Amino acid sequence: MSLKLYFLNGPNLNLLGEREPEIYGTATLSDLEKLANEAAQEEKAQLDFRQTNHEGELVDWVQEARDQAQALILNAAAYTHTSVALHDALKALTIPVVEVHLSNPSNRESFRKRNFVSPCANGVIAGFGPLGYRLGVSAAAALARQRS
Repeated sequence: MSLKLYFLNGPNLNLLGEREPEIYGTATLSDLEKLANEAAQEEKAQLDFRQTNHEGELVDWVQEARDQAQALILNAAAYTHTSVALHDALKALTIPVVEVHLSNPSNRESFRKRNFVSPCANGVIAGFGPLGYRLGVSAAAALARQRS
């Protein structure tokens, strides 16, 4: 059976490359998807890469991952700091979860200190820019293999 990973991206990440490049860099979401897919190929894994600006859709995808994926990589973006619904959906997972952020939320505004994702994640990759997307895929694949 092929290893299947979900890589879910939250709100405003569709604006990468345009929005606050001094924080998020100039890479687009398409660039990050390419990096993630390259890492998945190296891991011999299938990657399902998605982005939404809608909280309910993100929650639906997390629930879908319960049955369809062996691990989840998640950049919940702003929902990291606001979504109890996302937290609850993540708690229902039995697969590994890797949290990814392009910037380091701990070095940013005080409201970003609250995190509803980390308590449900096996690990966090933050502050490495686009490299974090490659690292997230590699970490999720390794965790999934350890569980099988």
